[in-house]
Amino acid sequence: MQRLVVCEVKTRSGTGFGEPAEAVTGRKAARIRRVTHAWLAAHRLRWCEIRFDVVAVLLEPGRPATLQHYEAAF
Repeated sequence: MQRLVVCEVKTRSGTGFGEPAEAVTGRKAARIRRVTHAWLAAHRLRWCEIRFDVVAVLLEPGRPATLQHYEAAF
């Protein structure tokens, strides 16, 4: 079985506006789903399993970058 993994990457330079992954709201997730299904239809791909991941990158000055991968985030 084929699986398509769609990954949204969010990067922040600090947590003043929240954690990077928090920027993927329900509205954003719905938009990503809609665009993914349109892309599949446009490319005439048959049904396949789809997984939506989020990768959160935090780049704080003077600290090592941190990366978190959330599989099947939404």
